[in-house]
Amino acid sequence: MPDLNASPKRPTRALLVGAYRNAADRDEAQSLLDELDELVRTLGVPVGEKLLISHRESHARFLIGSGKAAEIVAHAKEHGLDVIVFDNDLTPSQQRNWETLAELPVIDREEVILDIFARRAQTREARLQIDLARAEYSLPRLTRAWSHLVRQGGGIGGRGEGESQLEQDKRRLRRQIDRLKHDIKEVRSARATQRKDRQRTPVPNAAIVGYTNAGKSSLLRRLTGADVFVEDKLFATLDTTTRRIDLPNKQPLLLTDTVGFVRRLPHHLVESFNATLEESVFADFLIHVVDASQSRAVDFHNTTMRVLADLGVGEKPTLVVFNKIDRVEDPETLANLRRHFPDALFISARSGEGIDALIDRIGEWVANAGVTRELRLPTSAGALIARLHREAHVREIEYLADEVRMIATVPRALQPLVSEFVIDAAASDSVSDSSPEKEQLTATIAHPQHAGFKIHVIDPDLAR
Repeated sequence: MPDLNASPKRPTRALLVGAYRNAADRDEAQSLLDELDELVRTLGVPVGEKLLISHRESHARFLIGSGKAAEIVAHAKEHGLDVIVFDNDLTPSQQRNWETLAELPVIDREEVILDIFARRAQTREARLQIDLARAEYSLPRLTRAWSHLVRQGGGIGGRGEGESQLEQDKRRLRRQIDRLKHDIKEVRSARATQRKDRQRTPVPNAAIVGYTNAGKSSLLRRLTGADVFVEDKLFATLDTTTRRIDLPNKQPLLLTDTVGFVRRLPHHLVESFNATLEESVFADFLIHVVDASQSRAVDFHNTTMRVLADLGVGEKPTLVVFNKIDRVEDPETLANLRRHFPDALFISARSGEGIDALIDRIGEWVANAGVTRELRLPTSAGALIARLHREAHVREIEYLADEVRMIATVPRALQPLVSEFVIDAAASDSVSDSSPEKEQLTATIAHPQHAGFKIHVIDPDLAR
């Protein structure tokens, strides 16, 4: 993968290219190209030109016809552009063909996103996931790196130096992929154990989801006062952050910030980030943040919902929140959104507008929603076990000799019936307020705006 910021050959300007086949797809292609502009600038690379190319059919060599390919190369050289970035996915052979033709670095949208993720990942888990995605992306492209040696030596039927080195690199990369998958499996196992420990306590949890740069981290900071990283760039947050808050009515809630979604998210990253995105799977409900100032806000909402559906949480209770309303200049824009999303809330995490209403709505959801608990019921409680299967969300069940162990999200109406069977429901309360364990678990601070709204900042490793 070429380093776009490498010195002294650092490219000064990029040419962005988006190719589409049907006239009906032009608007979508233009929107995606504009998004690619933001992605490239996030890498610190200035964008010199943007070209939207219409082509009738896909070609194996350059994706588009050779004539148009030559025109793009000529345009890049005429304007002194140093790298060509495609919004479309390029096969390894197409990428090699383009670089041979242009004598310039040529990359695609997937490589840009991988580079951003590699620079932003902070935790060990995120770094492992990025390393795996980059290794899987690079494996079929190794020939590109060794093409200058392929013709050296070997003779007919022989193995040239380039081919020998290429095979060695492929074996090394495959071993690296196997090792990364093993390490990620261990991390996921540890996360599952931590999540199980967290589910033993009757504290509901919500995952903040949404399109990249919608303001999820800003909302978490506004609600909790937590010192989380906030930046007005795509993929500013790649690591999950969990904070425990006490709502004004003394109800506790765990809030988790998650990685943002994007259209055409590389399939390597979808697979690699399942462990991160599964926080959405295990949340009791979702807070779906949408950037109201985006002209394609509805499309971004739909993109996120499709990803959530792929994760199997499309039907999970979801509170839609339109953020950045202070940036919306046309009142009709908000009016249209309110008509399409009558149950949504409209806020500004930056100014605080609408936050009180959001907190009240969250409090209502927590009060009416079920809580996840670990239960141990005697086998004689067959009627109650059957009712839990009907009315609760049974996440895990184990039949023992004389009892049934169950982890379930229990509706409010059933909570009094199962209270005597809850395991470790007050585990955190049993720790002395002055003990080191309690100090490590929570740090309570006064919320800057809401009286009685206390924040417990949990160590991320304990919260997961």
